[in-house]
Amino acid sequence: MFTSFLARGVVLAELLAPLTGLAQSATPLPPTAAPTTPAAPAAPPSSSSAPSAATQAAVDQRIRTLQSQLGVTEAQMPLWDAFFAQAMRDNAAATDALFTQRASAVATMNATDNMHSYAQIARAYADNTERLATAFDSLYASLSDTQKQAADTLFRQQATAAAQPRGRPSR
Repeated sequence: MFTSFLARGVVLAELLAPLTGLAQSATPLPPTAAPTTPAAPAAPPSSSSAPSAATQAAVDQRIRTLQSQLGVTEAQMPLWDAFFAQAMRDNAAATDALFTQRASAVATMNATDNMHSYAQIARAYADNTERLATAFDSLYASLSDTQKQAADTLFRQQATAAAQPRGRPSR
C-alpha cells in the first residue's frame, strides 16, 4: 500500500508536476506519515539517500519516455544526463526519503505534526521543481526549434491534463 502511494506521489507530483509548467497535481498527498516534531526545511538530496527500487524504476521510465518524446540527440545527451536526468533522480531520492520518514511516524503524529510534515513535503516539491526547471533551462536552450515546439506542446498538454478536476470529464 505504501509503495503504491509512494510511486503515485513521486510519479505524479515529482515527475509530472515539474514538467507541466509548475502545475501541481490536484490529488492530495496521502496521509501516511510525518515527523513528530515540526518539520525542518527540506534538505537538498544527499548522495547517501537512494530511492526505493519502485521509485527508481518509475523515474528511469519517465526519463526514457521524455528523452524519446523530446527527441534528445547524441549531441544533447551530456546536458540531458548531467543535468536534467540527474536532477530528476536526485529529486526522486529526496522525495522518497521524505515519504519514508512520514510513513514511519504517521501512526503517532498529532494533527499539528501532520500539517508540518505535509508542509515539509510541499517545500521539497517546490525546491525540487526549481532545481528541475534550472536544469531544464540548459537543455531547452540546446534544443532545435522543432524539439522546442515538441517540448512546448508536451508540457502544455501535461499541464492541461493536470489542471483538470478529478472525477470530471474534460470539456
